[in-house]
Amino acid sequence: MPDLSTPALRNPIGTHLQVGKGLASGALNDADGLGCETLQVFVGNPRGWAHSAGNPREDELFRERCAATGTRAFIHAPYLINLGSPTPATYEKSVAVLAHNLKRAAEIGAEGVVVHTGSYVDPAGSPEKLAAAMRQVREGLLPLLDVLDGDDAPWLLLEPTAGQGRSLCAGVEDLEPYLAAVDYHPKAGICLDTCHVFAAEPLDEEGGAARAVERIAEIGGSGRLRLIHANDSMDVRGAFKDRHQNIGAGFIGENAFAELFAHPETAGVPFILETPGSRDADNPDLETLRRLRASVSR
Repeated sequence: MPDLSTPALRNPIGTHLQVGKGLASGALNDADGLGCETLQVFVGNPRGWAHSAGNPREDELFRERCAATGTRAFIHAPYLINLGSPTPATYEKSVAVLAHNLKRAAEIGAEGVVVHTGSYVDPAGSPEKLAAAMRQVREGLLPLLDVLDGDDAPWLLLEPTAGQGRSLCAGVEDLEPYLAAVDYHPKAGICLDTCHVFAAEPLDEEGGAARAVERIAEIGGSGRLRLIHANDSMDVRGAFKDRHQNIGAGFIGENAFAELFAHPETAGVPFILETPGSRDADNPDLETLRRLRASVSR
């Protein structure tokens, strides 16, 4: 267990990066240049179904360099994945692509694969169709989770969405039935996207972010929260829109992120940016998070 009293180990800070020339030659070099302690990547087309095989040499370099520097890596699964889809072909491809991303995570030494929790795509909001979608979640995810054996196996990180389009899981409370659907599997973790949950949670109020984290722990147990997507919001609370804003420039505000850094349940949890321009050298968000992390008294 790392010394979590060291800020960079307790809460590594980084951003989502493009692979470009390769996992190591592109994304990891960029991460080093930005001073990232963690990073997130796609390992294929984020808007396609193709199973990218990767480059064995780049995989090896990425894995070795991350291990040598202590850089914690995550994969974001493609956006098309929807385990609640009523379209059989979409559901089947979703399961297959997610399985492929978990395989790629093991190959490159990534800690987890982030996947959006999906939608049941029913304008009428039929309870029967919701129940059917949750059965699909169970049938699709449990076999994938059951093969994630051992401490070194990647986590499947469930990311609630912003509540649009009959979401299966948007606010923190929705995590309870979603985790129940997969029997609270020990390899099912949570990725908290601050912009997404702002649709349902008062992160802009004093104590709001802390209460959200405490409720996640109540629902899933301590240690279930494995990653935070640190994004401010262009829209007001309850707008059910997924439009990210730079830290402190949106409607959530800096205080929520300070609360997240300070909370005991976030010990060991990385913070990864997905804000506009967050991979640019002159973007202020990495430094803003570092400042907020440093300001928190332990």
